[in-house]
Amino acid sequence: MPITEILERNAREYGNDVSLVEVNPEITEKRNVTWREYELIEPNPEYHYRREITWGVFDEKANRFANLLLSRGVKKGDKVGILLMNCLEWLPIYFGILKTGALAVPLNFRYASDEIKYCLDLAEVDVLMFGPEFIGRVEEIAEEISRNRLLFYVGENCPTFAEHYDRLVANCSSTSPDIKLTDEDDAAIYFSSGTTGFPKAILHNHESLMHSCKVEQNHHGQQKDDVFLCIPPLYHTGAKMHWFGSLLSGGKAVLLKGVKPKFILQTVSDEKCTIVWLLVPWAQDILDAIDRGEIDLSKYELSQWRLMHIGAQPVPPSLIARWKKVFPNHQYDTNYGLSESIGPGCVHLGVENTHKVGAIGKAGFGWETKIIDEEGNTVERGQVGELAVKGPGVMTCYYRDPKATAEVLHGDWLYTGDMAQEDEDGFIFLVDRKKDVIISGGENLYPVQIEDFLRSHEAIKDVAVIGLPDKRLGEIAAAIIELKPDHPCTEDEINEFCHKLPRYKRPHKIIFAEVPRNPTGKIEKPKLRQIYCGESLVAAQNRS
Repeated sequence: MPITEILERNAREYGNDVSLVEVNPEITEKRNVTWREYELIEPNPEYHYRREITWGVFDEKANRFANLLLSRGVKKGDKVGILLMNCLEWLPIYFGILKTGALAVPLNFRYASDEIKYCLDLAEVDVLMFGPEFIGRVEEIAEEISRNRLLFYVGENCPTFAEHYDRLVANCSSTSPDIKLTDEDDAAIYFSSGTTGFPKAILHNHESLMHSCKVEQNHHGQQKDDVFLCIPPLYHTGAKMHWFGSLLSGGKAVLLKGVKPKFILQTVSDEKCTIVWLLVPWAQDILDAIDRGEIDLSKYELSQWRLMHIGAQPVPPSLIARWKKVFPNHQYDTNYGLSESIGPGCVHLGVENTHKVGAIGKAGFGWETKIIDEEGNTVERGQVGELAVKGPGVMTCYYRDPKATAEVLHGDWLYTGDMAQEDEDGFIFLVDRKKDVIISGGENLYPVQIEDFLRSHEAIKDVAVIGLPDKRLGEIAAAIIELKPDHPCTEDEINEFCHKLPRYKRPHKIIFAEVPRNPTGKIEKPKLRQIYCGESLVAAQNRS
């Protein structure tokens, strides 16, 4: 069943029930809302800005956008890019795209202009939707990308190089377009990258999306009266696929803009949230704020909060032990996944297995797993090998990249590139990653991109970027820098130079040392990890 049919069912059966709420505690003034379907709730002293829509309005907005796209010649198999921060418009736009038979192509909001253009070209995107936060970046490439694409702007004060989405959809039909979809039809393209840092376009069909709905509801048991708090960006498969549990149950979801502990707890209290998905840093920040006396839990209504789950990075068992002391009635869960496996859930810990925190779990609902050696043979339990997964959520391919596809798809099995081992009870533990990608606070950092930037500094002879363990972020980027002879340079100078990088890409640690390379010229990163990760682990243990 195509996932669009679930939205249409919700509109029929729960049309007047709230589907989505947008909350932004950072906004203190009221904002004009021109669309009649939006309800702007009067802000209270803690909570300043709130919008909501019902399931009926959600479906109507998706239909209007679908009909706008069709009127502009968009057809089945075309691609529509989404470059938006989380907002009420995001998901109706996503489903409007799917209703036309076109493919939704979410873009990372951290992308610079050249990365946006690269991804648009790679995925052969025909239409780009973008919001006010991206005007400058899109304007830099507007002349190039608008030659063969439509540009629609979502928000107030539309720039001259784009068309105004709000005004256009208001005049479109709210009737669902008669486009026949099947499970095998292509549905979406998500972006991922290997150690080279060049994004790969990951193609999924409607069966993948629908399976992620079933996985999420099976793992977390969403009911109609559950309320899901969504904080991470919707371009992530993780955020969207966890929300799919609310879609399948017809429950309400809240999109929160802001990660401060008081924002999260106030939202849980005011919106009566029952399920909250956090990243490790956010959970640690909440606990630390409570420990410092900045948060008084008695001021919030939290009794309905039943489940806290974490994903996107390894979870320290000590963090969950702390959490359970503060919130003893919470269920806890973690999920493992990749964008190539339609996000979280192909491996799943389970709320009944808190005693195994540290493991990523066992095969998720509808999934199979195995741990293999270099020849693809299953290793014995307890031995380290590469984790492979199999299930209805495995990607179709890397779009327009058959070579990369062949490297990870072997029959029905997806080779994850993650090294793992299985304990005596069948629980899987990650050991290391084949890939050099650094996961910091749930975001992927690609060492080659940072290395290439640093090499442009006149004093740097060679550089290698690796991940070091960090209590809060999981990992941080460390740059091992080998200076040119007679080119003195300080850590402060390097940090100042790195201000040209986006904040999340800047190295957290600078180490001046020789960069080892093997006889073929490749950087010996395992050797660097052996040297520096051990020191970092000791430092982390001392901090804890």
